[in-house]
Amino acid sequence: MLDWDGLRYFLEVARTQRVSAAALRLGVQHSTVSRRVQALEQSLDTVLFDKSKASGFTLTEDGQRLFAYAEQMEGALLSAREELSGIGQTLSGHLRIGCTEGFGNYVLTPLMTDFLGRYPELTLDILPVPRFISLSKREADLAIALEQPQRGPYICTRLTDYELRLYGTHTYLERSGPIRSRADLAGHSFIGYVEELVFSDRLRYLEDVLPGSRVVFKSTSVIAQYHAALRGGALAVLPCFMAAQDSRLRPVLEDQVVITRSFWMYCHEDLRRSKRVMALWDYLKKAVQLNAPLLQGRADRLQYPQP
Repeated sequence: MLDWDGLRYFLEVARTQRVSAAALRLGVQHSTVSRRVQALEQSLDTVLFDKSKASGFTLTEDGQRLFAYAEQMEGALLSAREELSGIGQTLSGHLRIGCTEGFGNYVLTPLMTDFLGRYPELTLDILPVPRFISLSKREADLAIALEQPQRGPYICTRLTDYELRLYGTHTYLERSGPIRSRADLAGHSFIGYVEELVFSDRLRYLEDVLPGSRVVFKSTSVIAQYHAALRGGALAVLPCFMAAQDSRLRPVLEDQVVITRSFWMYCHEDLRRSKRVMALWDYLKKAVQLNAPLLQGRADRLQYPQP
């Protein structure tokens, strides 16, 4: 029979591709992980990983097949634990959400403080980072991203559309004179992304909307762009859910420069049986729908769902 404890070590090595990283996540010694994986390979009479200093531990063909089964077993065990220990009824335990940086800081964080107030037995991590979160590596239970996953064992929904506009400070706009059309933007400076380092093509909008613009400050962080815009030296395309909440910024050509993007929410299909994950899923759908005006630049503050 397969040893579940051995499979647990196998899953972590497969996800991190490093024995040291797996040991850190499992809270055990490096040698323990190596010994467990070797014992599993011996019991199955196969090689589960190709090992190299450059790429670490990568799954062999047999390893990939075992990984799929092991993930299903892991999901079933987590669901059983919820049901049998009462976690499913009391909604206690831990959750982790991965999301884009701006949305995570300016929308998700305040909403999650409200969510935790409703379920005081839960704890929660938010990972608002300028990159994709890997659910296959179990970096998070639930992810909110700019693009729909193209493959994988996920359940997915379009969470919301949101809009971006061109913003500048009142001081900058008073100093620069009136901007009545796109032609008036020719002499202005802009803030944007470092093109070769963007993690999604959905962020490549400045050149499409304002071709040939003079970009004087670039960052991989939308929050850095926001703070640069507040210094009053240039204009920036920013999400309305960030800029509309700050009275120091004013939209420029708000009916002419409008960019629409979408957020997708997804989780591993095994977690559809998790009551705490589905409670979070349902709360976010409701909360984000309520805040459509803010996401579209028609409101300047966040709203919270009624209990």
